[in-house]
Amino acid sequence: MGRVIAIANQKGGVGKTTTAVNIAASIAISEFRTLLIDIDPQANATSGFGIDNGEEIDNTFYQVMVKGGEIKDAVMRSSLEYLDVLPSNVNLVGMEVELVNMRDREYVMQKALKAVRNDYDYIIIDCPPSLGLITLNALTAADSVLIPVQAEYYALEGLGKLLNTISIVRKHLNPKLDIEGVLVTMFDARLRLATQVAEEVKKFFKDKVYRTHIRRNVRLSEAPSHGMPALLYDAQSIGSKDYLDLVREMFERDGNIKKFKVRQQ
Repeated sequence: MGRVIAIANQKGGVGKTTTAVNIAASIAISEFRTLLIDIDPQANATSGFGIDNGEEIDNTFYQVMVKGGEIKDAVMRSSLEYLDVLPSNVNLVGMEVELVNMRDREYVMQKALKAVRNDYDYIIIDCPPSLGLITLNALTAADSVLIPVQAEYYALEGLGKLLNTISIVRKHLNPKLDIEGVLVTMFDARLRLATQVAEEVKKFFKDKVYRTHIRRNVRLSEAPSHGMPALLYDAQSIGSKDYLDLVREMFERDGNIKKFKVRQQ
């Protein structure tokens, strides 16, 4: 059964979608079957793999959640052999309103994922920058949540609300939900502030913080405009190497590092 990881932080601009896209790509090139689910109305994870996020896409996350569509019909192949994408588009903007009156509204995504969990080793969910009903569905469906935190001033601002939401989800909806890890993004070792923020995050989250920091990198920022993850845009870039190191660390925690090493030979 595939491991479901939600990438979440209600604060925007923390590198959440960049992390979702590049983690998914890094897992896929290790030949683990991977599904990236875009549940953000901005659809940046969708366009990040060169998939047109216009209204002409017949099946998206919206159709699965609101219209009762089959998730397998909405999944699209990506440019990577082991990676599929469940796309999003602007229709998701009004989805929370439509979910409000649904029965078991917090479990819609969990139920939908049952049809594909055995088809993948990892399912990565790119959540919107909010703690609304869409994100709540992701946390209810997920095994764990990965939290990106930017190495900038006010980095920890608002994280208390996210942790409180996770606590509520554990208590009432998904008792198995765990914190996968906390990732420091946009890190610049030349800046004293970045180092101080990283230290504060470490004090707050302790061993949940990944050793790997995602450094600021121009190629990493350019890749989305070309419709591809950093690994395909520039495999030798700092951003590509950082996300490969992060996934290696994730595999170590999951006990998959031996498989990772074998498949990288």
